[in-house]
Amino acid sequence: METMIIKTVNDNQHMMTSLEIAEVTGKNHKDVLKAIRKMEQAWVDVCGRKFALTSRTVVQPNGGTREVPCYLLTKTECLYIATKFNDEARARLVLRWEELERERIIFGTDDTAFLKKDTAVINEKEQCLSKREPCNPCLKRLPALQVQKQILAMADEIVGTGLRMLNEPAEDTLTATQVAKTFNMNTRDFNAVLEDLKIQYRANGRWNLAEHLQGRGYTAERTHVDYSLKGKRKVKVYMTWTMAGLKYLNSQLGYPNL
Repeated sequence: METMIIKTVNDNQHMMTSLEIAEVTGKNHKDVLKAIRKMEQAWVDVCGRKFALTSRTVVQPNGGTREVPCYLLTKTECLYIATKFNDEARARLVLRWEELERERIIFGTDDTAFLKKDTAVINEKEQCLSKREPCNPCLKRLPALQVQKQILAMADEIVGTGLRMLNEPAEDTLTATQVAKTFNMNTRDFNAVLEDLKIQYRANGRWNLAEHLQGRGYTAERTHVDYSLKGKRKVKVYMTWTMAGLKYLNSQLGYPNL
């Protein structure tokens, strides 16, 4: 089955031909084309664009070839067309898209993605032959899962190294929560007191050292990176206190905490 990776302005995305939709769902390609054409006008009315029409070279039984007209659809367009299919056909199409998205995570969407995928498949077959073991299709997800774990481990190492370098100036500093405990306060009260004393102010969702105190080595910035369940990266930068800053706070608050 043929699945294309098309470069768009914002991102790379998979696109599926109507030929593959027919093969995945077990339908005749002519019936798929008919369904697409019948639903196209409603799509134009809502989205303002037609489906992409293209063609593919198909090998004939006699060894010759011919150009077959077909549509090239995004995932959203495919699932829209699939609303007219029966439950089994829709399920097959959804599973195929799930497979494509899994391959996208593993092999990427750059110009070498197909080469990476083909190389991985060849290596898998060679391993099976060398061990004289049958290549069980049911086990294909196991290597994929292992590859994903390796990718995540590499990503963690890269991010960890970057954060260590970025946070080196704040290595021996204390967070607001840690400093607040030395004054027998909770973090909220501690920040409120410092704000009242014009030592810090809040802007852009974070606490900042007052301008007249900057450049004295009282604080340092610390960066924290986290990821949501959907894989979206969250970067949080917050202010921490140095030992010089802690001494200054001690002099202002009047609590002998050192």
